[in-house]
Amino acid sequence: MKIKTWLLIMFFIVMIVPIGGAFGLYMWINAYYHDKSFAEYMEKWIELNHVKSILNNPELYANNTDFQEVKVLTSDQLAITLYSKSGFVYYSSNPLNAGFVSREIIWKNLYELQQKYNAFTYKEPVYQKGELVGIYEIQLVRKDWVKGVEKRSWLVIASIITLFLAIYTTVILLLNRKLNRPLHEFMQQMQAFGKGQHVETAIATRKDEIGELANTFLSMQSEIEKARLHLKEEQQQKELMIASISHDLKTPLTSIQAYAESLQNPLLSTQIQEEYRNVILTKAVDMKEMLEDLLMYTLLQSTNYEVSLVQVEGQEFFDMAISEYEPICQSKGFSLRTLCDVEGAYAVHPSQMQRVIDNLMSNATHFGTLGSTIGLAAISNRKLDWGFDFVNAALCEKDGMYLIVQNSGAGVCEQEINQLFEPLYQSDYARTKTGQRGTGLGLSIAKQIIEKHGGTINMVSQQGVGTAVLCWLPPYKGADKQ
Repeated sequence: MKIKTWLLIMFFIVMIVPIGGAFGLYMWINAYYHDKSFAEYMEKWIELNHVKSILNNPELYANNTDFQEVKVLTSDQLAITLYSKSGFVYYSSNPLNAGFVSREIIWKNLYELQQKYNAFTYKEPVYQKGELVGIYEIQLVRKDWVKGVEKRSWLVIASIITLFLAIYTTVILLLNRKLNRPLHEFMQQMQAFGKGQHVETAIATRKDEIGELANTFLSMQSEIEKARLHLKEEQQQKELMIASISHDLKTPLTSIQAYAESLQNPLLSTQIQEEYRNVILTKAVDMKEMLEDLLMYTLLQSTNYEVSLVQVEGQEFFDMAISEYEPICQSKGFSLRTLCDVEGAYAVHPSQMQRVIDNLMSNATHFGTLGSTIGLAAISNRKLDWGFDFVNAALCEKDGMYLIVQNSGAGVCEQEINQLFEPLYQSDYARTKTGQRGTGLGLSIAKQIIEKHGGTINMVSQQGVGTAVLCWLPPYKGADKQ
């Protein structure tokens, strides 16, 4: 049950039930008093008739009359007052009722048995030979009635207090069970989570707002734990990256230092000095590329960095982008085959897209078999005539275009393909090509750039045949993307 509904029910119970209980007690007591009053009325009327038979004697209404017979009738529960027709008090069992009483008061409510809270009152005139001689007033004290009323009044008050206490105690216990206890437990669990502990709570099974809050907390906990794990992994990657880059930079730096020191030898021939300078220059270029990769990877990892994309005509842009790699391939012992057949416009960051192609071509020359052909293509809605069968089979997107880099070689096993896109991961096969390693960030950088373009990147390979990296980009839609 929802807490809102539950609270409304509790409000109804707290407000209505006590009122209903008090009204029920009132009606019960009132009915009891009504029945009791009727029985007492009949009892007092019988007692009254006995007294009337004596007080109707006209001889009692005169001065110097002996009222001994009247005195016998009086008691602490019966009072008698005898008046003359003018209002003079002949006799009264109450000493305070001496003197005169106005005729208006005496003549009011004659022949009526007046029922008051503490007494019954009856007045009746007395006649002698048709002439009024006096009036008597009888008061029958309701002593037992008053005691009974007081007793039952206290009973009603005690019952109402007991009812209120029972209701409020029940509501407090239910509130503690429904709200206070689970909220206190939930607060303790949140404090435990704040201290780094994993929390499992049964409160999430509740079908109310607290259960929804607990489910939200568990979802938040899951997200925070994932974020913590991601941060931990990132920290480990950073530490590994620093160690790896430091190690990789140390090798060319050591070579530069060694060759630079050798150049200080005046006995070296001009040819050897030139060779040493070329080595130093090559090592410096390698170090520059490593640092650029590190800078680009760090930049792409930043949450504040966004790639600004501009609209380009696909055929024109990619024709220029893939047209400069033939001399590089030839210098490394490879032949190059290219194809550009792109339709429509695309949103790209020109320099970043060129970096993707550079990184993929660098990997292709590192892993390709010397003397083989490297394929570089940018195509839309078609297959590669010179592409491997497993490459063409992977071209499944209908829209957009593919940027493909293919090489021949030993290939990559399926278990290793996903790892190659992780930062700092390098295949050991790369060592056999040039005797050195890069930063291991090339494919990771390419993957992040392609994803920031809204595309995808994946690798397909067949051992003993070759490998290809397929980058898919969506077509340009709407205004320039930012």
